[in-house]
Amino acid sequence: MKIIGMIPARKESTRFNNKPLALICGKPMVYWVWKHSKEVAVFDEVYVATDSEDIKSTAEDFGAKVILTSSDCETATERLYEVYKKINADLYVMINGDEPLVTADDIAKCIPEKIPEDGFYVSNLMTDFSNPVEVVDPTNLKIVTNRDGVCLFISRSPIPFPKGEMNYTYQKFVGVGAFTPAALEFYHNTPRGPVEKIEENDSFRFIENKKDCYYINAHCKSLSVDTPKDRVEVERYMVENQLSE
Repeated sequence: MKIIGMIPARKESTRFNNKPLALICGKPMVYWVWKHSKEVAVFDEVYVATDSEDIKSTAEDFGAKVILTSSDCETATERLYEVYKKINADLYVMINGDEPLVTADDIAKCIPEKIPEDGFYVSNLMTDFSNPVEVVDPTNLKIVTNRDGVCLFISRSPIPFPKGEMNYTYQKFVGVGAFTPAALEFYHNTPRGPVEKIEENDSFRFIENKKDCYYINAHCKSLSVDTPKDRVEVERYMVENQLSE
């Protein structure tokens, strides 16, 4: 398979404007995501996809290949669709630009051994919550799958509700996913459903239309940066664990 890694890096953000360029241990956040993505052995190439000339210039300065995409992209998956229309590959792996702690080994876990015969495949990563407080935080998406790893539902509310028993480990969304061209075409050509509009998660484009969307537990450390406070927490973690070199 020809596999492309893509890092969406949008300049505008309601909670943290221009966050791909926020410095973490002296380097822009998008650098750390690119660094880990470049370490994925099966990637043929890695691109930063952005609508910003500032982000493009910064990324090229540290050696990244950059694709300029439209500022009209409403989601990261739509930005990935634009990349797919420009670069041919068998599989496209999206590594969100606000996931600076996700490693190459983590990223590779969403890549299937082979693509199904019908050409349709989409997967994402999740991980266990380590802090119960995070479970009730609406900024963290909670994932529920069946025994085969197919996603049943995603919510900002704590799901499933522990009525029958308390012995349950909650899983949270990690911003890494793999898509075939067929999956990206389906995403682009299918309207947003009512649940996707409510919960604001791309996976519902598939779930609401009865398309299998796999969530794989990477058992990884994930601290996505949504606010300036998150940036401070990530930097503290990297310094304490000597990950800033």
